[in-house]
Amino acid sequence: MKNIPWQEKPENCKDVLWRHSENPIIDRYAIPTSNSIFNSAVVPFEDGFAGVFRCDNKAVQMNIFAGFSKDGINWDINHEPIQMQAGNTQMIDSDYKYDPRVTFIEDRYWITWCNGYHGPTIGIAYTFDFKEFFQCENAFLPFNRNGVLFPKKINGKYAMLSRPSDNGHTPFGDIYISYSPDMKYWGEHRCVMKVAPFEKSAWQCTKIGAGPVPILTDEGWLLFYHGVIATCNGFRYSVGAAILDENEPDKVKYRSQPYLLAPAELYELTGDVPNVVFPCAALHSHEEDRLALYYGAADTCTGVAYGKISEVVDFVKNNSL
Repeated sequence: MKNIPWQEKPENCKDVLWRHSENPIIDRYAIPTSNSIFNSAVVPFEDGFAGVFRCDNKAVQMNIFAGFSKDGINWDINHEPIQMQAGNTQMIDSDYKYDPRVTFIEDRYWITWCNGYHGPTIGIAYTFDFKEFFQCENAFLPFNRNGVLFPKKINGKYAMLSRPSDNGHTPFGDIYISYSPDMKYWGEHRCVMKVAPFEKSAWQCTKIGAGPVPILTDEGWLLFYHGVIATCNGFRYSVGAAILDENEPDKVKYRSQPYLLAPAELYELTGDVPNVVFPCAALHSHEEDRLALYYGAADTCTGVAYGKISEVVDFVKNNSL
């Protein structure tokens, strides 16, 4: 698509990704009830953009809210959380909802999120207009996080990345892929990527998780993901990228050894959970070779970083584990 948010790279910047000059673009108090707004997903919609936002309230209850924007930077987020209707199931109760992703497949927008059902698992819903939402069966047993759909079927099946986890602040985690014929029953689970050895790439040695919806390039699926290291000061979340085989995405062709983006600015270093950059969405234009990567900062607010798709692909290929 064209007209995605964009700023040219600053003259003194030597990195592949660079931050929006007025980050954070969404403040923690952007709606009346919110304590924090972060780890959210946006997509092109009509003549602008739509999004599903994680907004924790001042009781720190986690829920997801719809929002709209003309330019992808200035957002009007609904003040009430999304109310689900029954989709392919009557079981739509949730103890909480957080960290959504959104992608368009065939005729509708699909939302995945971390859903509270006797612990965290992957919830699924769809919408046609971001006004009515229809919840489907949970994809997996608890415990699981970071459910990310591919934007088209692979070999005739829906495909989703996820990270099996535990019920707490998971001290481990690898990325898996699963397939479904109907977006209700999931199987054929395969390991995609495991954490990196500490001595080779310490920023991703504790756990990893899929970020935005994968982007199809000439080299394969470009997957941004977060990597975590457990430091003496707690977890530190950074952003890397990998390239997966187009037709067999459980096969990793390249994977970045250095990170692409790490906590550095004050709004990433301080907040409810310090030292976190957590990517959940990416707008891109192959024609213009542009990318806008949306990420949660310190589990508090929302930022954007920019880059060129071709440069990210080259970086991953030339700096691969």
